[in-house]
Amino acid sequence: MNKLPDCPVETTLLFFNNRWRVLIIRELMTGTKRFGELKRGIGQISQKVLTSNLRAMEELGLLTRKIYAEVPPRVEYTLTDTGVSLESVLNVMDDWGTAYKAKINS
Repeated sequence: MNKLPDCPVETTLLFFNNRWRVLIIRELMTGTKRFGELKRGIGQISQKVLTSNLRAMEELGLLTRKIYAEVPPRVEYTLTDTGVSLESVLNVMDDWGTAYKAKINS
């Protein structure tokens, strides 16, 4: 990764630059998943978009991809320590979203 932005919030946003990455991290917080499991857990994401985000997240060091030499090939994705460290950010987002929904629905 090249020089990081001066602003810490902007640095964090490099990892969360779209909603799909947030949802992929959310899915992987519960453990290692295969591609199909991620796709089902996320919902309305195309195979192409999921693949490109997984590759980008691997390059950023957020997850690892393990390929098993089987037919058909089995691929599993697991969060790295850096990926897991984003759990507190997701928890704050979850708390805020829950409070906002309660406020709107009251």
